[in-house]
Amino acid sequence: MALNIRTAAATDADAIQRIYAPIVLNTAISFEETPPSITEIAHRITKTLQTYPYLVAEEQGEIKGYAYASQHRARPAYRWAVDVTVYIAESVRRQGVGRELYGTLLSILEKQGFHSAYAGIAQPNEGSVGLHESLGFTQIGMYPEVGFKLGKWHNVGYWRLGLNQATPPLEPIIFPELEVASQ
Repeated sequence: MALNIRTAAATDADAIQRIYAPIVLNTAISFEETPPSITEIAHRITKTLQTYPYLVAEEQGEIKGYAYASQHRARPAYRWAVDVTVYIAESVRRQGVGRELYGTLLSILEKQGFHSAYAGIAQPNEGSVGLHESLGFTQIGMYPEVGFKLGKWHNVGYWRLGLNQATPPLEPIIFPELEVASQ
């Protein structure tokens, strides 16, 4: 599979919505209960890109998956930590798309100066756990029965990956500034 990993654009919202909507509707992987509209996804992409990377993987012009980073918590001392998310089209799961997306995403986050990346994974989800652990994430905890969806309670496990280890850290670089600097 010859993938092109690139920065997402608001115009990718339709393709992203087609990947995400079945996950929302049919699984507990996402705790959203109603799939966001294409307009809402376009807004989320635009808002995310103000600070963090939002990437898509495409093959022959068709988006096969996406990954992005987001704020871990709102307090200022958390600014060196990010949450990361990846979703892959069902037709190409377990074919390396998630690994390629995350490889690019994590490299960008390290260049931005983030100290650590966190992933929350609704349980059970062996595929996501396997992907994260194969990339070096380690499990740091579990929230038992934290979400109720599809008629039952679900645990959410948390995984962490260390990025930059500088102490004291430099201020993180927002994604648009990093993109300009790398051109």
